[in-house]
Parts: sequence; structure tokens; C-alpha cells
Amino acid sequence: MRKAMLLLAVLGSAGLLRAQSPFGGTWTIDLSQTRFPDKPQTAVLNNGAFQFPTCDPEINMKAGGADRLAPGSKTCDTLAVKAVDGKTVAAACKKGGKVVETGRRTVSADGKTITLGATPYPGGNKQPVTLKETLVRVAASGSWRTQRANASENTLTRASKSTADGMMMTNPAGESFNAKFDGKGYPIKGNPNYTMVSLTKANNRSFDETVKRDGRILSVAHRTVSVDGKTMSVKVENKVQGTTGTLTEIKQ
Repeated sequence: MRKAMLLLAVLGSAGLLRAQSPFGGTWTIDLSQTRFPDKPQTAVLNNGAFQFPTCDPEINMKAGGADRLAPGSKTCDTLAVKAVDGKTVAAACKKGGKVVETGRRTVSADGKTITLGATPYPGGNKQPVTLKETLVRVAASGSWRTQRANASENTLTRASKSTADGMMMTNPAGESFNAKFDGKGYPIKGNPNYTMVSLTKANNRSFDETVKRDGRILSVAHRTVSVDGKTMSVKVENKVQGTTGTLTEIKQ
């Protein structure tokens, strides 16, 4: 194998070199191997108002179901939150008068868990993403930690294609980027929550993927492909929440 790689380098065949990159291919997140952040999030329904201070941007509004302006949000212009009953809150996010995301939080009868469901339409796609989380209550009132999660395949899978000096990424939800391994910012398409991505290669099997919105770093994903090329371990630092989680992607 080393002799073959040396021969390719001597011949300068960029196309063949790209085929050898361990980063290329289709990768799917294995949720059973995901470790969620330990730091809890805070969300409460208090005196008819829904308060979600750990959201970005923070949510604090009356839960009467009326559309209200959503300053700071890149996803929606208005947000409507409705207290269905004492244990369930429903939300609808609109952009240009069109619903682009719906969500629902339900506290269990014993008050120990929350079931969260969300259906966003990233990039205006007709095919939505479906997300579901189960959160458990921690010691503090209104604080919840993610215990497990599930999501539709179109947000769990991404296809990567190596280029001469970088990588192209697409996923079925409509997100994509084409970036070089030079640490510079390149546009992310198909998701208003993110605007730029920068890639920095650590070695032949590892690189860092930094995501920004309007110049602000949102997260840094440290990606490393296994020696056999079958799995990619990812450590994600959420710079907004100050949390760290890990996940594993399986090469298809």
C-alpha cells in the first residue's frame, strides 16, 4: 500500500489521490453511540409564559398561541407558543408567513421526563427533518438533560467528496458546502442557522470543522477516521452552550 501511494504521489494523479482520502464517502450517525452533553438546558412554563433561557436566541413569551416577533432568530420572523395544557407546550415558527418549523414539549405524568418533538423544514425543503428527544429532570427545577434522541435519516446522513485541497459536503436535507483545508471561511448553503464553515486538517485521518453564524463561532467538530476507514469519531464543542458531546458516524 505504501509503495502504491508513493507511486501515485510521484505521478501527481490528483483524481486518484482524492479517491484514497479517508474523509470521502457517505456517513451516517449511529445514535446508539452518541454521548450527549452533561450540562442541562432550562425550560419552564410559568404563569402563562414559556421561558427557555438556554435557547439561542433566548425565548421568553406568553404561551397564548399568538404570533410574536422572534428577534435574533435566523430561522423565523415570528414564533407562536401555546400552552396546550399544564404539561404540553406547542410552538410554530414562521418565515415570511410560512411555517418552517413546529415543535411540541410534553412533561410525563410523574414529572420526571420531557418528550420533545420537532419538525423543521431546512432551507425551505419540502421534505422535513423529524427530531425526537427524551430529556430527564435534574435536581434544579426546570432543568433537563437529554437522555436519548432520534432523527430522520435525511439529517443523520451526509455525503463527503474529497477535492484536491478540501472537501465538498451535502446531505438529503439540502445543506451543503465546498471548503478547503486552509482554515478560511466558506459559505454553508441550505441552513439559515449557519453561514460559514472552515476546515483545518490535523493529519491524514483528522480534521476540525468550525461552524459560524455572522462571524460568531457556534461549534467546532473534531473529526477522526478510524484506521480501517469504517467509522468516524466526532467530538463536538458547542461554543454557545459551553458543552461537549461525542458521536460516531458509520461509513456506508
